[in-house]
Amino acid sequence: MSAQTREAVFAGGCFWCLELPFDALPGVLETEVGYTGGSVPNPTYEIVSSGTSGHVEAIRVVYDPQKVDFAGLLDVFWRNIDPTDGGGQFCDRGPQYRSAVFVAGAEEEGTARASMESLARVKGLKIATEILPKTTFYPAEDYHQDYYKKNPIRYHFYRQACGRDQQLNRIWGEGAGSDKTP
Repeated sequence: MSAQTREAVFAGGCFWCLELPFDALPGVLETEVGYTGGSVPNPTYEIVSSGTSGHVEAIRVVYDPQKVDFAGLLDVFWRNIDPTDGGGQFCDRGPQYRSAVFVAGAEEEGTARASMESLARVKGLKIATEILPKTTFYPAEDYHQDYYKKNPIRYHFYRQACGRDQQLNRIWGEGAGSDKTP
């Protein structure tokens, strides 16, 4: 990461489903899926999937703040999760699939809280998404990286079978739940 870039970390259920929306956003330079928030160093998918490590599936977003700011990233994040569900996301249940914004400092925390409060007020939602301090991010195994590019048919099937797109359309309006748009 250079001095001209910043990093943000979000958890929104299955980490595969957050890569495409962020990759499609102008100003995002790189995404990487992985694990954060837990107590086990160097966790594996199997450990995180057990729901006992405290980690969540997450995405690390490297971005150019001259092209997109943290608030812009939050807008994409909110529209790709169900912020009212504290027990996981869509068909993925358990603490490892809960939604969270991981913040690095008071400025990001203030931006995240203001964004969340505005969302709650405007949409009339009771938000369950957590705002937590950023901790060590551990990259997931290679087969998880860019899953939507490597396995487009399986990725599309997963989104549909999990009900992710249908639920996003219900919350955010028709067309919001799509594996083709940010």
